[in-house]
Amino acid sequence: MTEPPAPRSAPAAKERINTRAAGVIGLAVMCSRVLGLIRETLFAALFGGGREMDVFIAAFRIPNLLRDLFAEGALSTAFVTVFSRTIVTDGEQAAWKLANKVMTLATVFMSLITLAGILSAPWIVGFIAPGFDPDKAAMTTTLVRVMYPFILLVSLAALVMGMLNARNVFGMPAMASSFFNLGSIVGGVAVGWWLDPTFGSRALLGLAVGTLIGGALQLGVQLPSLRRVGFHFRPDWRWRSEGVRNMLTLMGPAIIAASSVQVNVLVNSMFASHLGDGPIAWLNNAFRLMQLPLGLFGVALGTVALPVLARLAASGHTGQFRTELARAMRLSFVLTIPATIGLMVLAEPIMSVLYQHGKFTAEQTAQAAGALQLYAIGLCAYATMKVLVNAFYAVDKRRTPMLVSLAAIGLNALLCWLFVTQFGWGHRGLAASTACIATFNFALLYLLMHRHLQSLDTTLLLRTLLKVLTAGAVLALVAWAGSRYWLADWATQAFIPKTLRLFAVIALAGAAFVLAALALRVEELKMIVASLQRRFRRKAG
Repeated sequence: MTEPPAPRSAPAAKERINTRAAGVIGLAVMCSRVLGLIRETLFAALFGGGREMDVFIAAFRIPNLLRDLFAEGALSTAFVTVFSRTIVTDGEQAAWKLANKVMTLATVFMSLITLAGILSAPWIVGFIAPGFDPDKAAMTTTLVRVMYPFILLVSLAALVMGMLNARNVFGMPAMASSFFNLGSIVGGVAVGWWLDPTFGSRALLGLAVGTLIGGALQLGVQLPSLRRVGFHFRPDWRWRSEGVRNMLTLMGPAIIAASSVQVNVLVNSMFASHLGDGPIAWLNNAFRLMQLPLGLFGVALGTVALPVLARLAASGHTGQFRTELARAMRLSFVLTIPATIGLMVLAEPIMSVLYQHGKFTAEQTAQAAGALQLYAIGLCAYATMKVLVNAFYAVDKRRTPMLVSLAAIGLNALLCWLFVTQFGWGHRGLAASTACIATFNFALLYLLMHRHLQSLDTTLLLRTLLKVLTAGAVLALVAWAGSRYWLADWATQAFIPKTLRLFAVIALAGAAFVLAALALRVEELKMIVASLQRRFRRKAG
């Protein structure tokens, strides 16, 4: 019998989280998030922050949940882990064969999921929005049925992204979500205007169609890059293979582990549906804004770290695995803590600049800003959790994130009930619960990973955290002063002066943080600055 090929272990020195690649992804994700904010701003201006947007957001909740679970969550994470491991152990050809099998399987399975969702839409709406009146529920049901095929499109897009990331191609996959936003904006507004030029309830159908257009674009723009790295899709129905089995084994726990954020958002929506017209939209506005730094930093670091950590684990380089994981978490702290502080101090003027247009009122701005301040508390934990969860899959500890997520989901439901029904905090209580759960999730995952690796550079991590918080205090002081003196009358200012003053305050606060952090010798920030300087010198040369 032929012996299996020996693992192809690359020298450990070559396996390092690429901060330049993280930067490329970060810029691409920032572009996507900015377009997402433009989309949300435009939709809020056209429909307001009340009944109509509650309907659209609730309808999009289930396809979006399934996207995070099956596509950009469990499916993507499990596939990248197994695909990267297959390249190391069995070679590139075996990895492409695995990709064909998984693409075929995903197409069939997600088509069945789509059909089931369309048929069961009334029951789905009754579950996710039990507080909706009959007319509101009927509109939501129609939109759910139109948008459900989105899950098939985005699942295939996520698989393509995983293949490209595993081959160290990060730019176009990260940009793909920008095309989703472009498609949903242009297609959604165009079809909505055609159906109802006044953008009443009937125009919501246009937004649903725009979601499908965006999903098709997200998949299509990645296909040329996939061909360039050597993949040619050939349907493969022979799903009985070790690679597919390993991926499905990873997916089960990964679905539960990846469900924490979206299931908690779903639970929040169920509570919010009983709070009248508006809270679902306000929470969505706030959460979307928090996702800008989350995507820019957390998703970028997690995306770059996963294939590197998977290869290090497969090659047995435990020491460097530990080093790279700790480094990624420190980078996450350095990048997200200033964003957290900025969002908390400047929540209302930021919300006003982004959303207070057209039918979106000043009262709705204040309500959304209150949610944003509480959401922001959990931003750093959310971002760092993206890295930690991927690390558990890389070392084949898939049950751990699953169990932690189950505990987090149960705790969130308890906190939502407590904050809303007992304390009377309304939608702000739901945002506070989300932040608490993110912090709990991260802390528990960190302790368990520390126990597994026996060491995780905790002293260095705490030292970095203390320095970043000190620099963050300087940022908070500058942002508060700018808000008090430059933005004191922001509610009555015209859009352009208000926007210019807000950007000036953000720039000054950001510069203050950087200078303070450099003075405190935050090594991760020095590394980022040095990398930028080298890039500018190359361009200048």
